[in-house]
Amino acid sequence: MAYKNFTVETDNDGIALVTWDMPDKSMNVFTMEVMDEIEAICDATTADDKVKGVVFTSGKKTFSGGADLTMLKGMFAMMAEEKATDAGNATKKLFDAAGRMSWLWRKIETCGKPWVSAINGTCMGGALELSLACHGRVAADDKSVKMGLPEVKVGIFPGAGGTQRVPRLTNAQDALQMMTTGSSLSPQRAKAMGLIHEIAEPKKLVATAKKMIKDGLKPVQPWDEKGFKAPGGAVWSPQGAQLWPAASGILRRETNGNYPGALAILKCVFEGLQLPFDTALKVEQRYFTHVLQTPEAFGMIRSLFVSMQELNKGARRPADVKPTKFKKIGVVGAGFMGAGIAYVTAKAGIPVVLVDRDMEAAEKGKAHSADIVKKGVQKGKTTQEEGDALLSLITPSSDYADLDGADLVIEAVFEDRDIKKTVTEAVEDVLKPAAVFASNTSTLPITGLAKNSKRPKNFIGIHFFSPVDKMMLVEIILGKKTGDKALAMALDYVAAIKKTPIVVNDTRGFYVNRCVLGYMNEAYNMLIEGVPPAMIENAAKMAGMPVGPLSLNDEVALDLSQKILKAAIADLGEKAVDPRHMDLVNTMVDKHGRFGRKNGKGFYDYPAKPAKKHLWPELKTLFPQQKADDVDVEVLKQRFLIGIALEATRTMEEGIVTDPREADVGSILGFGFAPYTGGAISYIDAMGAAKFEELCKTLAKNYGKHFKPTRIVQELAKSGETFYQRFGQEEAVKQAA
Repeated sequence: MAYKNFTVETDNDGIALVTWDMPDKSMNVFTMEVMDEIEAICDATTADDKVKGVVFTSGKKTFSGGADLTMLKGMFAMMAEEKATDAGNATKKLFDAAGRMSWLWRKIETCGKPWVSAINGTCMGGALELSLACHGRVAADDKSVKMGLPEVKVGIFPGAGGTQRVPRLTNAQDALQMMTTGSSLSPQRAKAMGLIHEIAEPKKLVATAKKMIKDGLKPVQPWDEKGFKAPGGAVWSPQGAQLWPAASGILRRETNGNYPGALAILKCVFEGLQLPFDTALKVEQRYFTHVLQTPEAFGMIRSLFVSMQELNKGARRPADVKPTKFKKIGVVGAGFMGAGIAYVTAKAGIPVVLVDRDMEAAEKGKAHSADIVKKGVQKGKTTQEEGDALLSLITPSSDYADLDGADLVIEAVFEDRDIKKTVTEAVEDVLKPAAVFASNTSTLPITGLAKNSKRPKNFIGIHFFSPVDKMMLVEIILGKKTGDKALAMALDYVAAIKKTPIVVNDTRGFYVNRCVLGYMNEAYNMLIEGVPPAMIENAAKMAGMPVGPLSLNDEVALDLSQKILKAAIADLGEKAVDPRHMDLVNTMVDKHGRFGRKNGKGFYDYPAKPAKKHLWPELKTLFPQQKADDVDVEVLKQRFLIGIALEATRTMEEGIVTDPREADVGSILGFGFAPYTGGAISYIDAMGAAKFEELCKTLAKNYGKHFKPTRIVQELAKSGETFYQRFGQEEAVKQAA
């Protein structure tokens, strides 16, 4: 029988080699068609007496990234349709759909013939769950091989047997850590945990897998044999008594109960280890069905899976502009940001010229990349040869003439209009006509900076976030005269360096920084009200923010906040800034010399290691303190989330952000807006605009007019629409609620 996505070749020893190689796809993914073909292969090889065993591998450089978008879209669409026509049967149908993969993998492991998974490259999610259902597992000895169950990162959990097989192969503690963090494993780590049996040279991968079958691999899983005991001991054992209370406490500490998928992992493992395997799979299937129906799963899947992939593939790229293959890129300014931009450019294999005022400064910028490479080599993330090749692509210079021939030049100098004007003029004197000039500014409007350019159509903003090598978001800002070619080239560049872009129109602070400033400003309000500083930080984390606003402000630098506030007053007038905020920042910077982490003292004190940072004890003396028992933590959480979400609605109302997908992805990747919500706009859509409007009005009455609902929120509350409907992005995944 011929298959579309697989080839099956049986050798003289009776071993069927099943090679997964989907046509017109760069990576193998699970679709309904793929699963149907896997089932057909299982049935055919089981029925064929000539077949003694099966080796399952990939014909691509990677094994598989897991499920395809269409499968998840299909589940949500089916749920929405069923609820509209037969609500009572909707959950039953979702339960059956959720179990399709799980029971197919169970069919493979109980077919009576040995299956071996030969893993090359990335093996994630359902692909690893399929491999775990095989009786033998061999991974290639290559750094590109990564295995993991990352589902928790998009709001769900390993629901195709992952929560049951992993803790039956390794101890429960390691199993829980792997699944609740979504971390990936190297072949060595996977073997040490007992998740794979062998590590083979890449060229001998399939031969090693076949040898396992020839050597008499049993077609029975350990948990299907009589007397099986889990490696980590029984749940109700001394080991279990130590593990489970601690595991529950750690999960609560790390997630604050905001992630149903993470909690379901604990429940599945705890309950499943006490049950026969097939019953345990049903328990997992029930929890998976429940989690799929939560707003957290819907929001995270939409933003962190569907929307991110769409944006990464160029959803906002002008289609009629020819793609750019970069031969040379220039970066002007070899400070921390410029040096980081040079590093990610060279890492993408693109030659980059790093220019600064003198060679000493430029060399120092290249040394930043050398330091990253050195740490990568020490941690085994790269080799010295690869590091040397990367560094060879970075050319430090003090001469603007060396930028000649660059396709794109990114300016990353100080946030000073006069300095940026000088740099723009100097760069354009040597740029070829077709080249694009980009400013990495975090606050200054691009339209104003473009006035210094002779070619405003080829002038654009490319805003990176610090540290550049780790932050995945890039904000692309369109000036009033920016052309499609500049936008297309900027998006091509962001794709080349493997980061996620959002495209926004021009305004002070753009999108991300406007929301971040609102987050920090609300913390200022709370400090001034006398809310204990520790409660401010803890409430923000309980709301789902990764970093408290005071800690974040220290990272940004208080003296930079001071400059931003003063610049806003200079450009927009005294009313642009709350005078209480200005006084607070001035007191911290001018009176107490507290600039933030960079000088070891801000809202926090930063003692020498190994001591940990702690809130500055004198902070609570700046304002009369409220009693902690009188402060409603839930209200503090609302003030943070609603304040940020409101600012996001203002940017959409003003036409700064035109796509809710970008507002959501940008809020999560840019500053960590409570990922479980799916982003700032999904947070509103999930609760409904009417409820959001009501909460805004209550907060505005008690805490200030900055909480007054925006016009667009009022309109949506009245019409019953969502932001995704209003802005033409009707849920890419049909909401099942």
